[in-house]
Amino acid sequence: MQQEQLRSQEFQMRKETAEMMRQDRIDISTAKFGRETVDMLRQTHEDALWILENLGVRCKQPEIQEVFRQQEAEGLAYLYEDRIYLTSDLVKQALAAVPGVDEFFVPLDSYFIGGTAPYIYDDEAGQGGVFPTPEHAARIADFAEKSPAVTGMGRGIKLKDEVEQMSIMNDHCSKPLYFAVTSDESLALAVEIYQQRPNIMIVFCLTRPPLEVNENFSDSFVKVVKAGLPVFVSAMPMAGISAPFCYNGVLAMTHAEVLFGLTTAQLLNPGVTCIHAGFPTIADPRIEYNPNYGLVSHNLLNILMSHLNLMLDLPTCQSAATTNEEHPTQRAYDDARMGQALCKKYGVHMIRHPFSFLRYLVDFSIAKMEKASEMFLEVSPDEAPEVEMPVYDERGMESIQRIGVGSYMQDPLTTANFGKVFSV
Repeated sequence: MQQEQLRSQEFQMRKETAEMMRQDRIDISTAKFGRETVDMLRQTHEDALWILENLGVRCKQPEIQEVFRQQEAEGLAYLYEDRIYLTSDLVKQALAAVPGVDEFFVPLDSYFIGGTAPYIYDDEAGQGGVFPTPEHAARIADFAEKSPAVTGMGRGIKLKDEVEQMSIMNDHCSKPLYFAVTSDESLALAVEIYQQRPNIMIVFCLTRPPLEVNENFSDSFVKVVKAGLPVFVSAMPMAGISAPFCYNGVLAMTHAEVLFGLTTAQLLNPGVTCIHAGFPTIADPRIEYNPNYGLVSHNLLNILMSHLNLMLDLPTCQSAATTNEEHPTQRAYDDARMGQALCKKYGVHMIRHPFSFLRYLVDFSIAKMEKASEMFLEVSPDEAPEVEMPVYDERGMESIQRIGVGSYMQDPLTTANFGKVFSV
């Protein structure tokens, strides 16, 4: 009797999700990946809802706690010991309130100079670790403005003065921008810029793995959302460390963290524009469990994240076409070309990191930015490598139910999948 009841509940959830999704986007994704992979993405969404309802998100920020506490009377959310548990009904209400892709100011298949490298790569000396200057920031913004390959830009590099960097980006680039806001001074400037040109986004990693609000940024997140600025919600669970070592496992954890941010934003300011910037990553045991951004599977993982979000009619920005090379070697450019070709073959919304970055996104190479963006204009979808499309792996959800917010390094699924998943 209990099993029949569970099957009935699962069927109802799938039916409700199907009704939420855009059929035209489902058809596009099915033509690109096949039905089994699209079914995996749909189930991944259900898994993310389960995560939010059963594992919740740890949060101490009082205003965020309060907007969820107001949902308790209707049984839509629960707070217990600084942990917020969201029902699927509440998340679905929030998703219905987010302005869709057709209402968004960045078109499909857009590529950004994005990310935030702490250092500039010295292309003449052939080494990284140079502290960026305002002159570097202006040069990057000027290039973004002029390059036909570039749709818009994030910071690319991080200057010490956040306000100065925002001003440089605004002065030198009229294309869509995204940048961070972590002070009242930068918030005031962001509001002023938004009143002049409403094609900006404010980026936040509101959560950090595993399923915990980053309290260093939570106050600023609340202020930005209340001000009505478009909010770019990023999250970076890593397969093999903070998420299961399979496609649907790490996608579900990433999706859950971003859905928490989107739901929080809609409760604070219903109808505010939100961008799903979930950035699933892969811990590579061959490089001491560091993230490997040069894998074919890293690109595919992020492309799949993009398609799930487009099926849900969410503006979305992922990562692709970068490398695990420390220097701008031929392999680094081959990695960029491979990732660009995959994105062109399967289609995306917004992609960050496709031109400029080196290993671990630590160094920003201006020479690589220039060369890789020129290369982008000639790359063909036909150059994309053949990939084996993933299907749903039930062990991913079993791992989440077993480990929850613990470490996935010793998870049997992680060790079982070494050399089988995310190996290329």
